[in-house]
Amino acid sequence: MNTIEILEKVKNNEIDIYEAETLLHNTLDYATIDYDRKRRTGVGEVIYGQSKTVEQLKGIIHHMLDHNQKSILATRISLEKYKILKAEFPDFIYDELSQVFYYQNEEIVYNKGKIAVVCAGTSDLPVANEAAITARFLGNDVIQISDVGVAGLHRLLKRIDEIQQANVIIVIAGMEGALASVIGGLVDKPVIAVPTSIGYGANFQGLSALLSMLNSCASGVSVVNIDNGFGAGYTAHTINCLGGKK
Repeated sequence: MNTIEILEKVKNNEIDIYEAETLLHNTLDYATIDYDRKRRTGVGEVIYGQSKTVEQLKGIIHHMLDHNQKSILATRISLEKYKILKAEFPDFIYDELSQVFYYQNEEIVYNKGKIAVVCAGTSDLPVANEAAITARFLGNDVIQISDVGVAGLHRLLKRIDEIQQANVIIVIAGMEGALASVIGGLVDKPVIAVPTSIGYGANFQGLSALLSMLNSCASGVSVVNIDNGFGAGYTAHTINCLGGKK
C-alpha cells in the first residue's frame, strides 16, 4: 500500500493509527522501498538486482508482496540467484537471456501505440530482451526485430514497414553502433539508441558505440547508457503513454 491508501484506511476506520505507523515506517535495514513512486510517476519501484545478495532480494520482494504490490520487476538477476529465488517465488517469471525476474498479478491497461525493439545482431539480444520485457511489463505492445544490422542492410529494409508503424523505436547495437543513425534517417518517430558492450577490443566495452550514437547525424535520436535496456524500455513507455490508453 502507498501512503494515500494507508491514510484512506485510517480515515475509513479500517486500521488504527498504530497500524498505519507500522506500515508507513516499516523499512528493511538495507532498503527503504518507495511505495509512493507509482502515484508520483506512474511506475512503481523496480529492483536492480546485480549487486544485491539473495537474502536482500528475498527480503525486498517479501516486503513488497506484504505491502500488496501486484507487479514487481527485478533486473540483472543472475541465473545462480534465480535458482535460489524460484523456490520461494514460484509465481515469478524469469528470462534467462536478459536476466529479468518479474511478477504480474493485475490486469494490464495497454497504451495505444506500439514500441519497436530493433537490434543489430543476435549478440545484442540480452539487452533487447531487457528493453522489450520492461516495455511490456509497463503496459505496451512490443514488436521485436532482431539481427538487422548494417552489415546486411537489405535485412533492415525488409522490416522497415513494421518499424515505421511503431510510436517509439528502440535501436540496440554494439560494434560501431551505426544502426541507430540509419533507422533515425528512415522514420518520423522518436528513436532511443542503446549502445551495447558487444564488439572486438577497440570498441572499449561499448564506448565506441556510445560515442557514435551520441554523434548521430540523424535528428531525433536520443541515447541511454551502455547495455541499459531497462532505461530504454522505461523511456519508450513514458513516450508511448502520451498517446493514451486503449
